[in-house]
Amino acid sequence: MQVTKKTLQHSIHLAALALGLQAIPALADSSLALGTVTISGEETGPLSSQSILSSVDYVGSDVLEKQPVQYSWELFNRVPGVMLTQFNQGTTSGKLSFRGFNGEGEVNAVKLLIDGIPSNTNDGNMPFIDMMFPLDIEDIEVVRGTNDPRYGLHNIAGNASINTRIGGNEGKLRLRSGSFDTQELQAVKGIESGNWSQNYFVAYQKSGGYRDHADAERQSFAGKWFYTSDAGWRAGLIARHYESDADEAGYLTRDDAHDDPRQSYANNATDKGERSMDQLSLHLDTDVAEDLAWSSKAYYNRFNDRRWTQYWITSSQQERFNDEDQYGAISSLTWRPEVQGLYDFALEGGADIQRQEVVSERYRTVNRVRAAQTRDQVFDLTTTGVYVQTVIQPWESLKLIPAYRVDRIEGDYHDQLSGERATVNDFGTIKQPKFSLVYSPWKEASFYANWGRTFQIGVGSGAYRLASLQDDLKPSINEGWETGIKFNPVTWLDGRVAYWEQHATDEVQRRLNAPSGDTENVGETLRRGYDVQLNLYPSDPARIWLSYSRQFSEILTPGPRLPTSKGKEMDHVPHHLYALGADYQASDKLKLSAWVNGQSDYYLERENTQGKYGGYTLLNLGAEYRISETVSVDVQMKNVTNRYYEYVWYDPDGAQDSLHAPGDGRALYAGLTLDF
Repeated sequence: MQVTKKTLQHSIHLAALALGLQAIPALADSSLALGTVTISGEETGPLSSQSILSSVDYVGSDVLEKQPVQYSWELFNRVPGVMLTQFNQGTTSGKLSFRGFNGEGEVNAVKLLIDGIPSNTNDGNMPFIDMMFPLDIEDIEVVRGTNDPRYGLHNIAGNASINTRIGGNEGKLRLRSGSFDTQELQAVKGIESGNWSQNYFVAYQKSGGYRDHADAERQSFAGKWFYTSDAGWRAGLIARHYESDADEAGYLTRDDAHDDPRQSYANNATDKGERSMDQLSLHLDTDVAEDLAWSSKAYYNRFNDRRWTQYWITSSQQERFNDEDQYGAISSLTWRPEVQGLYDFALEGGADIQRQEVVSERYRTVNRVRAAQTRDQVFDLTTTGVYVQTVIQPWESLKLIPAYRVDRIEGDYHDQLSGERATVNDFGTIKQPKFSLVYSPWKEASFYANWGRTFQIGVGSGAYRLASLQDDLKPSINEGWETGIKFNPVTWLDGRVAYWEQHATDEVQRRLNAPSGDTENVGETLRRGYDVQLNLYPSDPARIWLSYSRQFSEILTPGPRLPTSKGKEMDHVPHHLYALGADYQASDKLKLSAWVNGQSDYYLERENTQGKYGGYTLLNLGAEYRISETVSVDVQMKNVTNRYYEYVWYDPDGAQDSLHAPGDGRALYAGLTLDF
């Protein structure tokens, strides 16, 4: 492939095998990919994540589509440096996090986007991932760091994007069955003719769960319609609907979890969750002029969730109801003029508005019958942001990317139990300067560095100036930097090594079980670590990849509630995250795979007094056999050694002890994929 200035970043095709890592072959670039990722067309439209020049990772559809996962957040275990928190509690199944932030739901530091649409709930959580199933995903993309100016709210440590199949005439049907009475159907079909393209997706999944009282049923539908004019502009509509119903197995004592991990206590017999979600978005992309591109999106998200949960025998069962309507629009203009004396130049400006209208209710219940209401809140939050970033390339091997973003936040709050009304804290104009550079003195290596600021505010009632506050709260400012090298010294080796730090002032944390839903001040915090990624190609049919992340967290100056947390670590942040995998194309028809994921133990609370739990190393094996050009079968075994592992948290209010949710034991799945 001929690489020119105008096709440098958007004319890339990676031909790696299903588990083979391949560095994206562009100069002045620090991104890596797993599997096959295709970015085609001339360099038009918004600046790609490669231009952000942080730790950017891609995972292609050939790696993702046959993964034996219950929920699609599990797919991110293929991305280096990403931690998965596995609650295994019905519809509250788990989530992803990175850069020393945990997945507890107290601080949600990752911005989620689905086909470019913001997809976090008001509290920053990521339930909209559940709408996605592997067969409909074209690729996933993770940008870690504080230097991406495109997003504001929840973009504290970076962002994760899920891009789905759009266009083409491909059709796929996948059936899967296996352990724990799992049955699954996925079907995707593209229809493209002339200027029009249509894509449809349907999925159904049913499982009995590893533990008792863990039945789950899920279904998802999607339709995508796009028109590309002869003049080059493209407009489209994407619609999605999702429903799920799942029982919750609850938590066990430490001894019970190890002695009989599949059990569920009688007090959890009526715990369950019901969830429905919708997403509707309009997309428009056009070249206003030869060197000026405009991209816009408008969207509506709906989230409706009802959950009954009893954390401990001595606690009351709660009914938690959340209903959110989200509206928003995102727009950017990208100018790529020819500038004399520069190898390349681009200037991009963007703006977005995101509005959330939220109803949050809680009840004390007995066997799902309401006894008393403990929360009845109605509030709205509107975030408006603008940014500008410039890519300056004085010569082919050097890129400089200065950027600046500002956000403003408005909103109103009404507690319908107490009658209290409040407006959002006066956060002012939240200023976020950023800067990145990458230098490639040789084609075998790229050195990069970046620095930037992001912000965090309280979620739920924590965003508003309630009567209990004397002054407006200021946003927590996160300042981070990173430096690293991406290398490809020989044809059979490539990788990346990076060191990063992130410092926060007045970090706030959601109080998960507080009836008021407010937040508390954690204090001044520091997170730091390093990431190592190596990808080896010992022979044409073999691919090996490995990643290791070492992360530290420290509370430098504690908040007023926990003065004894000074110098302690943040809860649920393991020091070590690691992964190792290989695949071998044994013949034209047979492919064999093996991969390991693991992490070390973590503290359960910020005073670090209740012990460390949660470490694991899990081995998985897979084999795929292609019967014909259109039919393949596969077998996947997860947790081959049947190792015990668990999610653990400390309950200071009910059990006053650690509570344990065992993970799945050994599981075997068989799949059939039909291409049509």
